[in-house]
Amino acid sequence: MEKLAANLLEELNCENVFTIPVFGGIGVSESTVVTWVIMAVLTLLAWLMTRNLKVDHISKRQAAVESAVLWLNGFVEGMIGEKGRQYVPYLVTVLVYIGFSNVIGLFGFKPPTKDMNVTVALALMSIILIEASGIREKGAKKWLKSFAEPVAIITPINIMEVVIRPLSLCMRLFGNVLGAFVIMELIKQLIPIGVPLVFSFYFDIFDGLIQAYVFVFLTSLFVKEAIE
Repeated sequence: MEKLAANLLEELNCENVFTIPVFGGIGVSESTVVTWVIMAVLTLLAWLMTRNLKVDHISKRQAAVESAVLWLNGFVEGMIGEKGRQYVPYLVTVLVYIGFSNVIGLFGFKPPTKDMNVTVALALMSIILIEASGIREKGAKKWLKSFAEPVAIITPINIMEVVIRPLSLCMRLFGNVLGAFVIMELIKQLIPIGVPLVFSFYFDIFDGLIQAYVFVFLTSLFVKEAIE
């Protein structure tokens, strides 16, 4: 158990990898560096897969890319509804980023989603999207009035919900990713050979993608509520 506690503390440790020498020094954590790596890989893939696009006589590569994009857009639009179609590109981007972040552990990197700073940032971005979509759809006046619905007495509860939503999104994503790490460490201590590899693939791939889906699903659900 002492070894597990030490590994858990090491996993939660967010030391800076290097410092940018401006404004007295800006520390750059490992999760930030890994996020840059993910962004670079996704940008490079997007550039490679979208070169020389054609309207007629398209290549197999273009057909595969178009099918993937259409499937992702349709998948997210099915959650948020046709009325929220304008938010689909952002949600697809978040889905792909979290998915890559959760499976990058297979390549020896520490998933950024194990850093609570990352999950907090993602949750704050989601709540800004949710409230902004409500303001855009209803107007500022009706949006403010919605906090007093269905009766004025529950206004404090509706206001608290604005804070609770990002907190729940943040803790759900962070807790599930960290929980998977704890389970893996326990399995390694009990059965150190063979079995941990199978469970590693499960938690890094299947469970990691499920967590990305849940995060985007809940954000889509909240946006859908805000604009209806």
